Amino acid sequence: MPATADVRRAADRGVTTTPWLQSRHSFSFGDHYQPDNTHFGLLLVNNDDIVAPRTGFDTHPHRDVEIVTWVLEGELTHQDSAGNHGTIYPGLAQRMSAGSGILHSEKNDSLTQPVHFVQMWVIPDETAITPSYQQVEIGNQLDNVGLITVASGIPGRDAALVLHNRAAALHVARLPAGGSVDLPSAPYLHVFVARGDVTVAEHGDLTQGDAVRLTDADGSRLTAQQPSEVLVWEMHAKLGG
Repeated sequence: MPATADVRRAADRGVTTTPWLQSRHSFSFGDHYQPDNTHFGLLLVNNDDIVAPRTGFDTHPHRDVEIVTWVLEGELTHQDSAGNHGTIYPGLAQRMSAGSGILHSEKNDSLTQPVHFVQMWVIPDETAITPSYQQVEIGNQLDNVGLITVASGIPGRDAALVLHNRAAALHVARLPAGGSVDLPSAPYLHVFVARGDVTVAEHGDLTQGDAVRLTDADGSRLTAQQPSEVLVWEMHAKLGG
């Protein structure tokens, strides 16, 4: 079956704006509920956030969700009720498994610089697992032209971070102008342009903030038109089956 593509433009995302936050939502989130846009494959959340200096998300709860955070600019400080504490910056991959329940905060401690990051959520295979936290420096790997596997639960896959979902993996590519990668073949593929402009063969051009949702993805070639960074979720199942 040939791949089908659903292109979602940056300007069509829901936007939450407060004095300290600008958050753009690829899927229904918070007050931005769309019954026909609650997820794709196993991906529940793809939030593109900018947090002002000396502000951030106060302590709040999560349960039964795998949260992966990828920082594009600035630094984000994480602290949680399990005693984990870390500062996330470009090139440092982070995953928090909320499991049976956890409280955490995310702050921009800089006095002057906003922090820009993408936060993504998938569900775990099992509910009520023990909460856990992981962060790994992978910045040196991003100098190679290719897809780097940031997080995966797929058996046999090497990744910086462990996901508690056996059907999902997140890849990232940081590409120079003209650089190309072959996208994975998978039943569900979510390609998000975190920065830059790219072309996905047979599916068209995408610019910063755009995404394409591919069903029965067949390994299309992605080419950067300028220096670009893309986040690619490879998923071999969908919610509910």
